[in-house]
Amino acid sequence: MRKNNQFFARKIHRFLGVFIGIQFIFWTISGLYFSWTDIDEIHGDHFHETHMMHQSASDLINPADLDSTLEISTLELRFVRHQPYYWVNEELLFDAKNGSLQNEISEEEAKEIAQIYIKGDFGIREAEYITETDSHHEFRGRPLPAWAIHFDHPENLTAYIDAKSGSFERVRHRSWRWFDFLWMFHTMDYAGRDDFNNLLLRVFSLAGLAAVASGFTLFFMTTKKNRLSKTR
Repeated sequence: MRKNNQFFARKIHRFLGVFIGIQFIFWTISGLYFSWTDIDEIHGDHFHETHMMHQSASDLINPADLDSTLEISTLELRFVRHQPYYWVNEELLFDAKNGSLQNEISEEEAKEIAQIYIKGDFGIREAEYITETDSHHEFRGRPLPAWAIHFDHPENLTAYIDAKSGSFERVRHRSWRWFDFLWMFHTMDYAGRDDFNNLLLRVFSLAGLAAVASGFTLFFMTTKKNRLSKTR
């Protein structure tokens, strides 16, 4: 009976080892990468310009004078290209000095904004207007439409500018993309990368726990068998 129990325990342990072994390798590799990288560098903080000097926000018009038909529910004073603007209801951008409505940020304006926020004098390789992203895009889940400003940089540096508000949203580079790729394997969310509660991850987590439990079971079984053999 004891031999049969050991046989089945070994079978279960070997099957679970093969079943989850490859995923364990991915978890280990991604975990090593995460632990050996600086998260601030992954976010691209070292590319951000730290001293943002804005012009004086004086002589601003009263927000109530922007548009008599406009019902203001939210209002934020922000600077676009060092100039003050009112961001109203999270959808309309008004010049805070003359009250004119700003249409979407143009390509040249987006390039200027990106160069203001990115540290270093890098040339711009391309400007891309984005209206949609899929679940694997590096700008997924962010405001659209947007401008992607691709810099001539060894790490394929890209700055993203909200085309409606003119705000600098994100910077992406090669290290971040590696992090994002490995994060997909770590979370096992191969559809969107950001769901940490998906069914596949739960199944493999339980399988990993079962593999460990079967290993301990084998250990105690064989230890007990060896003790009995020595006493005979």
